[in-house]
Order: sequence, then C-alpha cells, then structure tokens
Amino acid sequence: QVHLVESGGGLVQAGGSLRLSCAASGTIFSINAMGWYRQAPGKQRELVAHITTGGTTNYRDSVKGRFTISSDNAKKAVYLQMNSLKPEDTAVYFCNAAIVLVTSPYDSDYWGQGTQVTVSS
Repeated sequence: QVHLVESGGGLVQAGGSLRLSCAASGTIFSINAMGWYRQAPGKQRELVAHITTGGTTNYRDSVKGRFTISSDNAKKAVYLQMNSLKPEDTAVYFCNAAIVLVTSPYDSDYWGQGTQVTVSS
C-alpha cells in the first residue's frame, strides 16, 4: 500500500504565497517522478508542475516564474512553492507520484487526497 499525504493548502489573498508539501509512504522501492495537479470546480484536472528524480522540472505556462517545484528523494517528498498567487489559481491541488513497489518492477500512478487552495481577490 502507498499513501500520499498533502499539507499546506489554505486561504490567501492575491499576491500572497503558499507552500504545499506531499510525503509518500508505504512499500516503496523507488519513485520515478512526482508532481502537482489541480482541479477547479467544473474543470478538468490539469498538470501544474512535475519533477523527476533526476531533477528535471516541467511547469504549465500559467505558473512559470511564480511556482517552484522541488523534491527530497530521501524523504520521498515533493513541495510546491507558490508565489504571486492569483484568484485563477484557486483549486484543489493533488500530489501525484510514479512509484515502483517492492513487489513489482513497474511503476504506477498514485494520488493524494487533495488540498484546497483558495486565492481571494
């Protein structure tokens, strides 16, 4: 079993900052990549940022220059520093990880339960 636990969401005014954290636990052999997705009401879930264990990062255009993804491989954790937040960043943010279990040679996607981020104007 694998669990991804997120923390750090909340309510912030436009222009403010939040830092999201996500830690993975369970029968994990390795983690190939971790990322953050978000889903606003009535919209599809979308990729926000992604990082591989080698440190390669990828961001959606609308958050480039404002958000920074980082990871701590030893802690099996990923973080999302969000600065200059805008009302359009309001969504439930989900942690995602491509994890190889000790019982399988292949990786699978796992998701956290989500954390609400609300940006007021």
